[in-house]
Amino acid sequence: MIVYGISGSGVRFPFNLSGTAIIISVYYRLRQFCLGRFFYAQGKMKLPCLIFQLKEEFIMKKKLSTLLLAGMVLTTALSGCGSNASESAGSSSPADASSGAAGSDSALGATYKVGIVQYVDDASLNQIVAAVQTELDKKGAELSVTFDYKDYTYNGQADSTTMNQIAADLIASEVDLIIPVATPTAMVMQNATAENKRTDGSLIPVVFSAVSDPVGAGLVSSMDTPGSNITGTSDALNTTAIFDLILAADPDLQTIGLLYDKSQDSSTAAIAAAKSYCEEKGISVVEKTGTNNGEISLAADALIASGAEAVFTPTDNNVMTAELAIYEKFIDAKVPHYGGADSFALNGAFLGYGVNYVELGTATADMAADILVNGKDPADMAVQTMDNGIATVNTETAEAIGLDYHMFADKCDSLVEIQTAEEFE
Repeated sequence: MIVYGISGSGVRFPFNLSGTAIIISVYYRLRQFCLGRFFYAQGKMKLPCLIFQLKEEFIMKKKLSTLLLAGMVLTTALSGCGSNASESAGSSSPADASSGAAGSDSALGATYKVGIVQYVDDASLNQIVAAVQTELDKKGAELSVTFDYKDYTYNGQADSTTMNQIAADLIASEVDLIIPVATPTAMVMQNATAENKRTDGSLIPVVFSAVSDPVGAGLVSSMDTPGSNITGTSDALNTTAIFDLILAADPDLQTIGLLYDKSQDSSTAAIAAAKSYCEEKGISVVEKTGTNNGEISLAADALIASGAEAVFTPTDNNVMTAELAIYEKFIDAKVPHYGGADSFALNGAFLGYGVNYVELGTATADMAADILVNGKDPADMAVQTMDNGIATVNTETAEAIGLDYHMFADKCDSLVEIQTAEEFE
């Protein structure tokens, strides 16, 4: 685009000229203007007027020198702007416009549009989203930038059609980065961004949170080098550790129930590990699955009827959303329910085991800021895993079942006591 300026003589000249051309243009236009006035005075004015004119020309030369110096400064500034514009136009991600050293001055004052999409409304995922938003606000203040997420935060309601529409809306809104929370959401967002390149040919970066098995879900090539436009944080469950707690509470356990949604990729690896553990220990396994609250409630009834002495659920969001509706069934049957997240215990299960989801959300936001502000490439950013040795016990449920849990303190990194509630405070 050609931008025109106006000189003191009312002459327009294009700013797409080189620096030298601008200075020469200014000089000769003003020189022509000055000389014209001088010769006019010689031919038409008397001597006093001529002397006055010569004095005026001397002043004009001083002004010309000042103007030439200003022109050189202007040229330098324009060259810098042209350079930045060129770099921005050829960037492969929003962060590249401010790439270089971390926290470079060129990022100051920038606004980045961040899409946040959680899979469903449950206590753990709500914790993550709140932590992401809090940390984005904090990092924005630290880095003198704005992360605009308020207009781009959605809940997929565990519905694939809804999630695909959300993905389309975010892409149409030209968000700079997407944070999907939970495995199903991450898969939808990754597919959508891979199929819809930006105008410069790059892909919108995706930083997932709470994906239990990123490699098994096909989201990343490896935990160390994810590849493509995606990375994030994982709440991978240590299944062996939680089963060690189950046997510590009941060393004579003979039959255990597995309750999960078989359509959830987040459950696949943990269920396989649970079966392997039980086979090694000679424990019988009863599996029941469901994809919605009604089916999961019926599955819980079936596990109780089968004689299961304890029930295990991995980091399964669909069972998590049904926990408030089924935990009393297990209490009445004196069957402890062990879940792969602290939110299970919050919603009435005997024990929840896994990561701190506030820390997980905070780490996710930090990774997003690193990509947008500091120009990091998600393809080379290792997936982060959190310490998952936190055992959260619902003391009300433990008392109702009559189960001692104090032996857990020596078998986990941290033992937390909690009472039944819908959401974390």
